[in-house]
Amino acid sequence: MAKRERTNQGKNKNGGMKAGSQKLKAKVLKSYYGNPMKDMKLIAITGTTGKVTAAHYVHEILKAAGEQVAVLASEQPFKMGMLHKFLSDAWKAGANYVVVTVPAEGLRDNVFYGLPVTVAAMTNFVTAGLKDMDPEEYLENEKTLFDMRPEVVVLNHDDLNYDTFAEFKGEQKTITFGQSSADVKILNSKLYNKGTEATISIKSEIIPV
Repeated sequence: MAKRERTNQGKNKNGGMKAGSQKLKAKVLKSYYGNPMKDMKLIAITGTTGKVTAAHYVHEILKAAGEQVAVLASEQPFKMGMLHKFLSDAWKAGANYVVVTVPAEGLRDNVFYGLPVTVAAMTNFVTAGLKDMDPEEYLENEKTLFDMRPEVVVLNHDDLNYDTFAEFKGEQKTITFGQSSADVKILNSKLYNKGTEATISIKSEIIPV
């Protein structure tokens, strides 16, 4: 038992050293690129599946609303340096919104450390889609994003595990989406070669998009 305790302490120490190194790296990158997030709003989309699709939908909706928006979407994790360079390039291009997918692995590795989150959205929590971590570890990493004090949190009310992450709350507002008992509902939709048409209900107000 004593040997196991010493081993765990070593792991905790190494993990703490890695986290500290990543946080220092984040501060250096933020300074190097001139803190572009001071002029942009970050929409972070997480979940086991569907992050990329949701990110591109949000990107198109913001564009249609006349906003300048950039998107970085992948189901795979990416390096901190790549993320900060993307933010810098988006700022130089005049973006005022950035939409980024947030894999749990990136949260575990502190890739998003120090970034201000305007909106944090979770698509779903499908345990069968987990590969490199168990459900408890996944949720612990996801909690890291929602602990970054996002102004708005968006959750999938129809997800089978909704009760597990319903504790996540936005600083200003928490919004749910789904087919039943949700703030935002998709009443019907049509898929075309070059886009999608849908009718949604927001707090019982019907809006075509």
